[in-house]
Amino acid sequence: MIPGQDELFFLPLGGAGEIGMNMNLYGHAGKWLMVDCGVTFGDDTMPMIDVVMADPTWIEEQADRLAGIVITHGHEDHVGAVHYLWQRLRCPVYASPFAAAILVNKLHEVGLQRTVPVHVVVPGKKFDVGPFSVEMIGLTHSIPEPTSLAIRTKAGTVLHTGDWKFDPDPLISGPADTESLRRLGNEGVLAMVGDSTNVFTRGHSGSEADVRANLIGLLSRFTGRIAISCFATNVARLESVALAAEANGRSVALVGRSLWRIEKAARDLGYLKDIAPFLNDRDAAHLPADKVVFLCTGSQGEARAALARIAAGDHPAVKLSKGDVVIFSSRIIPGNEKPIYRLQNDLVRMGVDVITDRDEHIHVSGHPARDEMEAMYQYVRPRIALPVHGEARHVKEHCALAKACGVEETLAIENGAMVRLAPGPAEVVDHVPTGRLAVDGQALEGGPRLVRLDSAVLRDRRRMVFNGSCVCTIVADRKGKLLGEPQVTALGLLDAEHFAEEHEAVVEAAREAFEELPLKARQDDEVAAEAVRRAVRRELKSMLNHKPITTVHLVRV
Repeated sequence: MIPGQDELFFLPLGGAGEIGMNMNLYGHAGKWLMVDCGVTFGDDTMPMIDVVMADPTWIEEQADRLAGIVITHGHEDHVGAVHYLWQRLRCPVYASPFAAAILVNKLHEVGLQRTVPVHVVVPGKKFDVGPFSVEMIGLTHSIPEPTSLAIRTKAGTVLHTGDWKFDPDPLISGPADTESLRRLGNEGVLAMVGDSTNVFTRGHSGSEADVRANLIGLLSRFTGRIAISCFATNVARLESVALAAEANGRSVALVGRSLWRIEKAARDLGYLKDIAPFLNDRDAAHLPADKVVFLCTGSQGEARAALARIAAGDHPAVKLSKGDVVIFSSRIIPGNEKPIYRLQNDLVRMGVDVITDRDEHIHVSGHPARDEMEAMYQYVRPRIALPVHGEARHVKEHCALAKACGVEETLAIENGAMVRLAPGPAEVVDHVPTGRLAVDGQALEGGPRLVRLDSAVLRDRRRMVFNGSCVCTIVADRKGKLLGEPQVTALGLLDAEHFAEEHEAVVEAAREAFEELPLKARQDDEVAAEAVRRAVRRELKSMLNHKPITTVHLVRV
C-alpha cells in the first residue's frame, strides 16, 4: 500500500492485543515510519526458543518506503529485535542516548556497529524522518530516558506514548514533561496510541523514591548474605540497592552479564556518578556474610540467569545457605509464574528466606495506573484512542476509560489491522499478514537463524516434545523381500529393554505392514515406506495415545 498525501495510517505488526514484541508502522505521503522493534521471550510451548519477534515481511517487501525506525526507550520489547532485523529493513534508526547505547552494544554482538546508521536524539528535540516530523517528549518509566513520540504530519498529529508513567520522584531521569503534553493537546491531537498494561490498577503506580526508602530499612533487618534481583535496565533500582547497601555497611556485587552491560552504559552517560564501583562476584564471595549484597539477574526465573544458577548450587562464585535472604525487587511478568515459583521454591529448600513485592513495598510498576492514564487524556485530549501494549481484556477496558475521558472514537485492534486515522473517521480498512520469527541458532553465514514460529521445523519440534518421535528402518531387496527384522527406535515413547513387549508389537506392525503389501507395492519405495509409517504410527497411537513424528528409512540391498 502507498499512503496518500492526505492519508495517515497506523499498522501494528507486534504489540497490539499482547504485551511485548512491539513493532508499529505509521504511513503517510508515500512513506512508512516504524516505531519500536522489540522482542518477546519463548515459553514452554516453544522448545529451544529463547527470543521471538514480529515478522516484518510486509514492510520488508516495500523497504524502499520505510523512512526510518524510531525507538521509544531501551527495553528489550522495544529495541531488542533491531540487530536481528536491520539487514532486512536497512533504514536509519533514531533513539535517545541511553537507548542508543543499548542498541549499539547489541549491534556490536552481530558485527553491525559500523553499518547501522544510529542517530542519537536528546529527549525534547524534534527531527524529521521523511514526511514525518517527530518530537521526543520525556516521560518516566523503569529505565532512563523513556520517551513518547509526537508524530506530526500534514494529515494530523499522533502521540505514541510508548511505556510510561508519571513518577513524581523518578530519581534517575528527569520528571515527565507535562508542559509539552499540555502544549501538544492545545495544538490538537488526532490520535493517541497508548500503553494499556495497568489499566485495571486503581490509583497511582507509585514512586521509585518510596522503593529506595523501603530497601534501606529492609536491609537493616538481616545479618546473613543478601541477594537482590531486579530488572537490569532499572538503573534507578541499581542506584537504590547501592545506596541501601551503603547505608547498612555492605558492598554490592553485580552478578550477571546484563547488569554489567547496563551499568557500563549508565556510567558512560553520566548516571550512577555518585555510586562507588561495584564488585565482581568472585571478589565479593570472600566478604563476611553481613558485608555483602549480591545484585543478580534472573528475577523472572530465567534458567540461564545468575539467580537460577545460585539456586541450583552451580554458580562458580556465589553460594547461599540457611540464614541468607533473596529479595525479588520486581514483579511477575504474566506468563512467567511457573519458572519464578520454581526458582523461589528451590531457594526455600536451601533454607534461604524469600521476600517479594507481596511481602514488602520493594517494587513499583513502570506503567501508568488509571489515575495517570486519566491525567494523560486530560493533557492530550485526542480525538481517537488506540490502546496497545495489552491483551484483549486490557484493550477493552482502556477503550472504556478513554470514552469516559471524553475521547470521541476508540478502536480495539490486534496485530495486522490497517487503521486509517485520516481523512474521515478512524476505521480498519484492511488486514495484512502477520506472524512471529524465532531465533533458532546460527545461520550458515554466521548470523542468527530466524525461523517462523509456525514453520514446519518448529511445528515438528513441538510435536516431538509432546508426542515423541519414532524411526523405523526396513531392509529389503529389490524384489520386495524383507531381509531382516525392522529396527524401531521410539524416542520419548518406549525402549526395547524396559518395554520389550510393546516394542515387539511395533516391530511386528511394521513387518506385517510391509509383507502384506502386494508384490508391486513392496517394490515401490515410496508406497512401501508410507504403508509402514502409517502402521507404526497407528500402533503407537493405539498403545500410548500419542501421535509421534514417525519416519521410515527403507534400505534396498
